[in-house]
Amino acid sequence: LAKHPEIKALMKPDYNLIWVVVLMVLAQLTAFYLVKDLDWKWVVFWAYVFGSCISHSMTLAIHEISHNSAFGNSKAMWNRWFGIFANLPLGLPYSISFKRYHMDHHRYLGGDGIDVDIPTNFEGWFFCTRFRKFIWIVLQPFFYAIRPLCINPKPITRLEIINLLAQLSFDVVIYYLWGVKSTFYMLAGSVLGLGLHPISGHFIAEHYMFLKGHETYSYYGPLNLLTFNVGYHNEHHDFPNIPGKSLPLVKKIAAEYYDNLPQYNSWIKVLYDFVMDDTISPYSRMKRQLKGEVKQD
Repeated sequence: LAKHPEIKALMKPDYNLIWVVVLMVLAQLTAFYLVKDLDWKWVVFWAYVFGSCISHSMTLAIHEISHNSAFGNSKAMWNRWFGIFANLPLGLPYSISFKRYHMDHHRYLGGDGIDVDIPTNFEGWFFCTRFRKFIWIVLQPFFYAIRPLCINPKPITRLEIINLLAQLSFDVVIYYLWGVKSTFYMLAGSVLGLGLHPISGHFIAEHYMFLKGHETYSYYGPLNLLTFNVGYHNEHHDFPNIPGKSLPLVKKIAAEYYDNLPQYNSWIKVLYDFVMDDTISPYSRMKRQLKGEVKQD
């Protein structure tokens, strides 16, 4: 910032995010209706080919909203309610809990017992062969859901209860209106999209140490178009209050800080390398013992 103070001008809400999220929710509602009378094989096909992409993209929209990118820091609660709305087509309550744990990830990156993005010791010990690492990738959504309860359980908040009740009500309405196939499409799209899927390469690309000494990596490939530029991950951790839309400008303005860092151009290759490289496993993360006062969200 001392060298490039113009970056401060990028620290403002991205109001276009609001309309993109609304359109994504409408797109999924349309899909719920269209699949209700299809054969099961086509329900599964469209859940993976279309629903999974929208669902994973929506989790990254929720990531943006967790940083108050939709309405700004001055309207924090507007962002929380909007996150609950964006959560609806995923089928499972996610938004409020994600925000609480994700802020810890930024404050205490790699913090042992705090950052639940770090795999558990069991994951590192058990998923150590190529086949087991492949299974670990398939099961990623389950580990991300269970891991906080094992590493850093937090008291349930009022907003999390509201998130849960809103989600259950939405799911019941979808089942009542359009039946089991639409409900399956919704839930399967979320599970498949966060598991063995090209976009899921970002889970591993962001912080797994393929190169010793390099803890965070950016990805500059085309899938950023579907993921609100989450691939610009060094830039995001440097400036978490800048919306994803503006992160390419951060890289352009401060090119001397980012261009020479290790980077990726394919999340599919990241997944392949993770499975096939015997030196990489869920253990391949930087873990820190935190000192001093820890303030969690």
